[in-house]
Amino acid sequence: MLSVSMRLRSVLLASAATLIPGAVSAQSASSTSLPAVTVDAPAQQRAVAARKPRQAQIAPNARAARTGPAATPTPAGAQAPSVPGALTVLTAQQALREIQQTPGGVALVTADAWRNSTPSNTIKDILDYVPGVFAQPKWGDDTRLSIRGSSLSRNFHLRGVQLYMDGIPINTADGYGDFQEIDPTAYKYVEVFKGGNALRFGANSLGGAINFVTPTGRDPFVNGASVDMGAFGFRRLQANTGGANGPWDGFITASTQSADGFRDHSYGEATRVSGNVGYQFSPDFETRFYLNANSVRQRIPGSVSKDSALNSPTTAAASNLTGDQQRNIDTVRLANKTTIRLDNTTIDFGVFGVDRHLMHPIFQYLDYSYQDYGGFGKVTDDRIIGGYRNVFVAGVNVINGRIDNNQYVNVAGQKGALTFSSIDRSKNTSVYAENSFYFLPTVAVIGGTQFLYATRDRTDRLVPVGGASGSTEFNLWSPKGGLLWNIDPTWQAYANVSRSAEVPSFGESVSGKDSSGASNPSIPFTSIRPQRATTYEIGTRGRRPDLTWELTGYRAEIRDELQCIYSSNGSCNVSNADRTIHQGIEAGLGIAVFKGMFDRGPLPDKLWLNMAYTFNDFRFDNDATFGNNPLPGAPRHYLRAELLYKHANGFYLGPNVEWVPEAYYVDSANTLKTEPYALLGLKAGVDNGGTYSGYIEARNVLDTRYIASASILNQATATSPLFEPGTGRAIYAGVKARW
Repeated sequence: MLSVSMRLRSVLLASAATLIPGAVSAQSASSTSLPAVTVDAPAQQRAVAARKPRQAQIAPNARAARTGPAATPTPAGAQAPSVPGALTVLTAQQALREIQQTPGGVALVTADAWRNSTPSNTIKDILDYVPGVFAQPKWGDDTRLSIRGSSLSRNFHLRGVQLYMDGIPINTADGYGDFQEIDPTAYKYVEVFKGGNALRFGANSLGGAINFVTPTGRDPFVNGASVDMGAFGFRRLQANTGGANGPWDGFITASTQSADGFRDHSYGEATRVSGNVGYQFSPDFETRFYLNANSVRQRIPGSVSKDSALNSPTTAAASNLTGDQQRNIDTVRLANKTTIRLDNTTIDFGVFGVDRHLMHPIFQYLDYSYQDYGGFGKVTDDRIIGGYRNVFVAGVNVINGRIDNNQYVNVAGQKGALTFSSIDRSKNTSVYAENSFYFLPTVAVIGGTQFLYATRDRTDRLVPVGGASGSTEFNLWSPKGGLLWNIDPTWQAYANVSRSAEVPSFGESVSGKDSSGASNPSIPFTSIRPQRATTYEIGTRGRRPDLTWELTGYRAEIRDELQCIYSSNGSCNVSNADRTIHQGIEAGLGIAVFKGMFDRGPLPDKLWLNMAYTFNDFRFDNDATFGNNPLPGAPRHYLRAELLYKHANGFYLGPNVEWVPEAYYVDSANTLKTEPYALLGLKAGVDNGGTYSGYIEARNVLDTRYIASASILNQATATSPLFEPGTGRAIYAGVKARW
């Protein structure tokens, strides 16, 4: 495994500076908007495809159509690619067709939805209009992310959603995740699989999975550069290049950015590089090698009291200043994926390795070195059996890891005396299978299951006997069944029942005292049970020329949810609740309110309304301590909407709103709430799918003071430091070129 040196930043900067001079010529394309027709199957599969029932070609939610209310014109001089597409990486339309075979809540967001019209600085810019996803920034790249109420009790880092980059895990082997390695400028599309719908990754968590997919050298417009800047010292340079030559193709993208931050002590800088090289042995046999490297340096302003968040939002927490609290990460990720295509069967397999170094002075100085490695294999068989279409998918994922865990006294951001040292090992092997049988030409019954074998082992190096050493072992089954009905080529309905099982990470444990000093039973990580849930889901999605929609209802009945049951020193310590319920409605809508207002030609202008609404009802279920209290950490209602005027020449202009109409609790005892808020934004730009684009965006135009996100406790007080102030009025602008 490669080690990450402290000189990684200078190496990455040098890579970014040399991207364009070494570019391989790439072919252009007519437009990146998703067309409404099916991509042709490979020549050797067309005869088989001709016998299959026609599948609905529809966007999974309103967000997918955000940049496409009107067809975009073909840029002058644009040509269709003259090289075959990549086999290991699907195009956006191929991925859309595949994801729509899922009988539940999924989404595919193309880069055009965020890349050219926002600062594309955090995952909030990517996921803002995906119903069911709650993504709120804290500071720098850090974001509080929850899907269907996942990870509400994880005040720091991420749990409950499994993140992937080109199918390679971003989460550590024990399950926790971070966002510093995510570069929104680097991806051509992002896939969101909610809950048990993430079976294809072998994912087994309540929130599901998110996969960030980078381009290849066989994509259109692989060369490009961009400049973005804006409020609070934000500035970023980005460049990418690639191309294909015979059986070879390659792509690389790099960005470097920095920001002073809205709050005191929130300066950060990051340099990121992603690239891949592919080789086609034949049109049906391809292998691809991946590299991803990141160097991030970020100050942490910290959570503050509600009064401070609303009345002095730029003020950092005092302890974060005296401790010079930071989160600094260096990572290198290497991987290979190979795809072999037979007449009716596709085989994917690969390996990966990740070296990550976390330097994290907070209440103590955390110095963690991670080495994660593993592999995967997947078989997809799509054929006609007895006159009926049948799709069978089976696979295995292995994710193992080792953490060299050292903690020191934090002396103003520097290491003091060693306080804790351990080696933490995690092993995870999941095996899954799913079969879709079309008993009618447009209706499939789907059944599947996953088995997870996982272990966690900690060796305490400071206190070998009687210390924190321990080990656990888990054997978990997660079955699934559902129906998918292609009502017509633009409209689907679906229903499913699925199980999920989430293994606790090393971060789940409970200390012996709560925040008031009262004694609580000490619960080591070895005594914490896995979280299990049964989720019922029903919904519909569709796409018409001037209308897109998604409507999904779900109910998850959870046993042993990983929740904040006790607290210590103002921090939540996670153990198992008894029974909880997560249920809600996810609704997305895109509609052309008016057409042909100023241009009645073949491509009329449109006034396009785009909305994403999420209703959350998360609560304890007759808990011995908290009764039926609402679970803390997420708003009951969350609305994101925009109204854009769009012209066929690429010009767009319009307002947007983010609305949380009801405050939500931040403690399980339901004694302290946030405040409701509404934010007004405005943006304008030009993007006709051609070489150049530009935007200007104003956020929080009215300079509203609000709480963007909150940590949680079991029982809070008025002064509990749980709140992250939202950013004040900000203006951003950017220009991009691609060819």
